Amino acid sequence: MVQERSSPFSAWLAPIAVLLGVAAMYLVAPRAARLGLRPGLALSELALVAPGLLFFVLSGRPAPLFGERRGLPGSLALTSLLAGIALWVASLGLFELQYAVWKPPPGYLEAFRFLHERLKPNGPLDAVVSVLAIAGAPALCEELLFRGLVLPSLARPLGAIAATVGSTLLFGVIHLDSTTPGEVSLYRVPFACAVGVAFAALRLASGRLLVPMIAHGTLNAITFAVAPLSELPADGNLPDPRPLIGLASFAAGAIASTFLIRRCARD
Repeated sequence: MVQERSSPFSAWLAPIAVLLGVAAMYLVAPRAARLGLRPGLALSELALVAPGLLFFVLSGRPAPLFGERRGLPGSLALTSLLAGIALWVASLGLFELQYAVWKPPPGYLEAFRFLHERLKPNGPLDAVVSVLAIAGAPALCEELLFRGLVLPSLARPLGAIAATVGSTLLFGVIHLDSTTPGEVSLYRVPFACAVGVAFAALRLASGRLLVPMIAHGTLNAITFAVAPLSELPADGNLPDPRPLIGLASFAAGAIASTFLIRRCARD
């Protein structure tokens, strides 16, 4: 595992950068949406990372945002891609297990599919733009904030494990949803924390920020691609839970992800 030799800014600024980023995102989102859904999503992600980048610039520290190691070998790029696929399989299983004991709040699934329906491409070029909005922008901005700025800032004073936990909990904050006015849903937080730990492990094991970026983008792109295949029954009732399938999917994805994280440390 690569040890961070420097940090982008002081550890106490990490939660402030995230909270300011979330506030900026919510301020920008409704205004950016007037430009269209795709540019609105991208601008919201840029607003999220902007305070952290400002803190980094003002700190004047020479910490490398994209990691201590330079370049990305082809084998490591492939490992990153496979890690994203494995994490998607694990997250699918996690959602199945969660669904067996905790049903999604009213409007959650409908809001999810409405978003993906609006992003449904009309052609190859439109598909590229949609993938950039739903996968590319979050992979770039969220990884830059949480694994490029927050994680190494916490790792130097607190150590890798505490930094992973801290950055992951902050990552969970941006996955709070509001499907009903005035109500906040925690339904996506367990998923965010699970993949957040994996993204942090990929960053620390490889010493490169591009590794979790590729994995994150791959996970989101697969989710976008398969979203049209998930249809609610015509009567509107939720399907029966499948905990055994969920357990098998989660176990397979988690084992594969662990293997790939360890492989990153060798590449």
